[in-house]
Amino acid sequence: MFDSLQTVILPRSNIGLGCNLAAMAKKLKNVRVPVFDAQAFLDSAGVSRKVVEYRSSQKVYSQGGPATSVMYVQKGGVKLTVVNEVGKEAVLAILGPGEFFGEGGMAGQSVRMGTATAITPTTLLVIEKNEMARVLHAEHAFSDRFVSYMLSRNIRIEEDLIDQLFNSSEKRLARTLLLLARYGKEPQPQKMLPKVSQEMLAEMIGTTRSRVNFFMNKFRKLGFIQYNNGGLQVDSSLLSVVLHE
Repeated sequence: MFDSLQTVILPRSNIGLGCNLAAMAKKLKNVRVPVFDAQAFLDSAGVSRKVVEYRSSQKVYSQGGPATSVMYVQKGGVKLTVVNEVGKEAVLAILGPGEFFGEGGMAGQSVRMGTATAITPTTLLVIEKNEMARVLHAEHAFSDRFVSYMLSRNIRIEEDLIDQLFNSSEKRLARTLLLLARYGKEPQPQKMLPKVSQEMLAEMIGTTRSRVNFFMNKFRKLGFIQYNNGGLQVDSSLLSVVLHE
């Protein structure tokens, strides 16, 4: 009889331990683990990351220079360009707040493949390559944000290629202006574009300045764009040029 009772009665010490474990589990369940704040990280500076301000037209880095860091645009805008052996320059992209660039070093590039230049007074967070690698491995929220951005930029590059291959220069210009105004990326597009010359637009879409000037005048007369106090405002009606077959 005692043997049968021993199979169901726990020693007092074990009962207490069971209660303590249950209480501990309940406490742990109620403890909120701090969530990594990706934006706070991107807005901060430290030993391996620093906030740097650039004046308009100042180079951030040059083609052929060492690829030792990744940049994040906090304020302003950056132009990415590349120059071939005979000195011809092409504009690859115009980047604004919330965008990364210079990430080639993370993929094994030892030197910069192009040049980055501030197009307005610009504030960048410069993150050293080793620090970037550490955070990508340690902080999933930041890693998810970075990967998502890289994937969306890869899609953008594919769309740019299709645009160059199949669309007219007029459509390419309209699409470029809408992208610069960040249509589709933010609830409220930019009211005024960063300072972008017609020469720069011509380099971006692969045509001549005279053609860009012709289409810009056409867009202005149709009310698709407006010049205000030296700036350029893009109206959503410009989408009709891109969507028109």
